Amino acid sequence: MAEKIFMPLTDYCKLPEAEMKRRASEFYAEMMQRRTVRNFSNQPVDRSIIENCLRAASTAPSGANQQPWSFIVVSDHAVKRQIREAAEKIERDFYSKEATKKWVNDLEHLGTVPSKPFLETAPWLIAIFSQLYRYSANGEKKKHYYVSESVGIATGMLITGLHHAGLVSLTYTPSSMRFLNKILSRPSNEKPFMILVVGYPSKDALVPSIQKKSLEDIAEFI
Repeated sequence: MAEKIFMPLTDYCKLPEAEMKRRASEFYAEMMQRRTVRNFSNQPVDRSIIENCLRAASTAPSGANQQPWSFIVVSDHAVKRQIREAAEKIERDFYSKEATKKWVNDLEHLGTVPSKPFLETAPWLIAIFSQLYRYSANGEKKKHYYVSESVGIATGMLITGLHHAGLVSLTYTPSSMRFLNKILSRPSNEKPFMILVVGYPSKDALVPSIQKKSLEDIAEFI
């Protein structure tokens, strides 16, 4: 068995309750300003901003601390075009199927269509992969635990970090994403989880007029 190594919790700082309330309120107000956008500017974003947001995402908790995620960050226009072409082919097939008409109708108020120009326009695409398993140094296959939960938490923290830094993002999940393994040369133990489109909104960006559920609708205190 692996040796158990623990260390004192030295970085935690207990705050006065008034300060905690202020921080919680301000953070809620900041996150209420976050919007998913589909209209991106091609204005460059400094790589160091993306790097620090990824570092923040990597602090997420994960099953057995296995950190089963890979973030493949794409700025090369030729690669972004490949991703767009592959994604739009899948989208056209998806939108044309009779079985998905209800799904498409449910998405209509969000303005989704088969064309995905943001995949080329935005300065950064972050392809997020779930590592289903890994191999040890001696070649032994090692299972990962709570992969979807772990990667989902890290992705949420990444989206939050990008918003906090002043950027906008779009969570994009085509119905089939295995084309990303080929385009980005990812191994078979990695499963595409999401494409996160990142940048600045275009000057004429529009977002759907939607509301979030109230606290009473989502939570129950017992």
